[in-house]
Amino acid sequence: MRYLIILLLAASVMSCSTQKKGGNQRFEDSKVDNDTIRIANDSLEYEIVIIEPGFNAWLASQRPRGYYGLNYLDQRNKFYVTIYNMRVNDPMSFDPNLYPFRINYEMDVDYGYEVNYLLYHYFLFFEEKYNQRLR
Repeated sequence: MRYLIILLLAASVMSCSTQKKGGNQRFEDSKVDNDTIRIANDSLEYEIVIIEPGFNAWLASQRPRGYYGLNYLDQRNKFYVTIYNMRVNDPMSFDPNLYPFRINYEMDVDYGYEVNYLLYHYFLFFEEKYNQRLR
């Protein structure tokens, strides 16, 4: 594989953090024990792995594939990845349990629609579930 994108926010990392009272009821009701999405393009140059309880159920309730254009998703992901990686590099200001790994997203690479769609929706899910604002 020439390029590999791995977005791994394991449930075990998240389960190590303390639970906040008054959490988001929407996510508490849709707990899933094993919720893994792995997407790779046909040539296996790029891959995205999302391991996050509740993501599949949440994704099913979002706008369908094809609603957003590839250019829109790509631009939003570049923005989100930049902010996310800045937070990974600043563990004194941002919880390292929420930002454990950098996302290797090269700005000049065409990752295709499916990878961009899932990554974009993961960021929306992340913002909503963990009450983070990446904008």
